[in-house]
Amino acid sequence: MTDRRTMIDADTTSRDSERVTPVVQLRAVSRHYGERTVLDRVDLDIGPGEFIALIGRSGSGKSTLLRSMARLDEDVAGSGTVGVPENRSVLFQDSRLLPWQRVLANVTLGLRGPDARASGLAALADVGLAGRERAWPNALSGGEQQRVALARALVGEPDLLLADEPFGALDALTRLRMHRLLLRLVAEHRPAVLLVTHDVDEALALADRVLVIDSGVLLHDQPIPGGQPRDRADPALPRVRADLLEALGVTDDS
Repeated sequence: MTDRRTMIDADTTSRDSERVTPVVQLRAVSRHYGERTVLDRVDLDIGPGEFIALIGRSGSGKSTLLRSMARLDEDVAGSGTVGVPENRSVLFQDSRLLPWQRVLANVTLGLRGPDARASGLAALADVGLAGRERAWPNALSGGEQQRVALARALVGEPDLLLADEPFGALDALTRLRMHRLLLRLVAEHRPAVLLVTHDVDEALALADRVLVIDSGVLLHDQPIPGGQPRDRADPALPRVRADLLEALGVTDDS
């Protein structure tokens, strides 16, 4: 039987020959908590402007992998290397806005230079919040707060956007609106994106490729057919969805 990790490595090698220099290059990245292995020799390349969704069960290593790429967790073991761009940003499930700072100050946090204010105002306009720059975060709805967080994540024109279930706390309608907004802004700003999500349908709607992780190992790498905006009626998508659910261990009998 062919080892599934070997299949992933072979697929990645094939794509490497066709792709420009990756924005992200992970090699043999491992992470251990005591005796428990959370990441097990992970290899991953992400190309410029590529949108990757990472799905898996709770505790499979999704957020740990994202945190290692964000340099929020430097305790990777062995000979593993994490090659990521210096200009990167992180979008979390909660907005993490500073409640004592107004909206514009939250967007431009860490931004330097004479154009910081103008860039912040333009970023707020991009997410549909023009004129709200002097609002306090607690005066905004949950969806508006997450739009401010998205503006903050993109205002510095990052080469890599890391998104850890950023829409998980939103209601269904607001979530769909945020999907459309994210796709529009990613098309305009062209960062590479790694989106961690539990939602297979969200991954199908947004990503160019979907990776399945289990027990710290990347088991499945699925290109998604069709460009953006994606035709949800594409007859290929149900088969892709079924393949992803099978890779997650979800079957009609489970």
